[in-house]
Amino acid sequence: MLKAKGLAVAMLVGLMGGSALADDIKIGVVGGQTGALAIFDQPLLLGAQLAAKKINAAGGIEGKTIQILARDTRSETSEAAVMAQELVSEGVNVLVTPADGDPTIAAGQVGQAADVLTISGTATPPILPGMVGDHLYLNAVPDSIQAAVLGKYAAKTAGYKTAAILLSPDSPYTDKLPKYFGQVFEKYGGKVVSTIQYKMGQQDFTVEVSKIKELNPAPDVIMTSAYEPDFPALLQQLRAAGVDTPVLGSDGIDTQTVVDLGKVSEGVIYSASGFPLPGSRLEAFNKEFQTEYGYPTDTVTSAVGYDLIEIIKAAVERANGKLDGPSLIAGMETIENLPVTTGTITYKGTNRVPLRTVFLVKVTSGHKELVVDETPALEDIPAP
Repeated sequence: MLKAKGLAVAMLVGLMGGSALADDIKIGVVGGQTGALAIFDQPLLLGAQLAAKKINAAGGIEGKTIQILARDTRSETSEAAVMAQELVSEGVNVLVTPADGDPTIAAGQVGQAADVLTISGTATPPILPGMVGDHLYLNAVPDSIQAAVLGKYAAKTAGYKTAAILLSPDSPYTDKLPKYFGQVFEKYGGKVVSTIQYKMGQQDFTVEVSKIKELNPAPDVIMTSAYEPDFPALLQQLRAAGVDTPVLGSDGIDTQTVVDLGKVSEGVIYSASGFPLPGSRLEAFNKEFQTEYGYPTDTVTSAVGYDLIEIIKAAVERANGKLDGPSLIAGMETIENLPVTTGTITYKGTNRVPLRTVFLVKVTSGHKELVVDETPALEDIPAP
């Protein structure tokens, strides 16, 4: 659920970031503050803003102040490249790309050409760094790592023997994550009995639901990486058709919209970048967020935005305050088990696809509860 105040604050960063000084660390954030990707890019920006404010109040990084310069792509891929070029022209030291693969590629290519450290805020396909080049790093839990934990959980912990997967070839996230899941699920003894395609944004899932309902015997579990608005529509139509098969999802459905579906979403389990356990840094962050913005965050994506600034801080410190692209990239390559708000993160030896802990979250009685948290073994992570 997007809050009007949140949008106003997010846009304020872009409009009133202030005049950056020569010693500032200029972070350019390209994202869909409006449009379909706002459910991801907007909370990310708010979390990043909160981190920058707190770090600046404590003296900055190596004596330098963080300046966040934000641009709204309106969730359009073509605008991602335009806004990225605008920020590069303004001399940003770090470029942050939007959610989803295509706009990250578009903006990432601009950062690559300009020799600027580029980090994807929430896009998670592990193929992206290889597609863009050695300047692009992922931040949120990569799809292959989510799938490793989901697939193992489904086969070993839940004991599911068969699975149907729904995927869309329209984006790397909706296409490859279910395939990664299938690889791990079958590695641990399960069997994918059906692979069904859908088109992103179609809203009418009558054909897909009918295909699932016709499976005999019915699969033990359904897995998809569909996100809003597709996932809520799919789930509602599955349940309306009498299909009560358990559903597994991914971090794209860590939103209040899914929780608010009531009985329809009861029992849905999905992967996430974090969970606010009592006494955890994430629990403390959630309280800080509410104090800062006047309402509670309803997604861990805001904390992933805070992580982003902590990661940049670590890279600058490891570069001894140097802000050129090669120095910051060298700093990124030494990050190992760095404590961040959602847990820990490692870039050393990962080919720019970070190793993170995955949290499986279950929707229960209108609330979120932790099922398991796990950092997968390297041998369980599918190749990009």
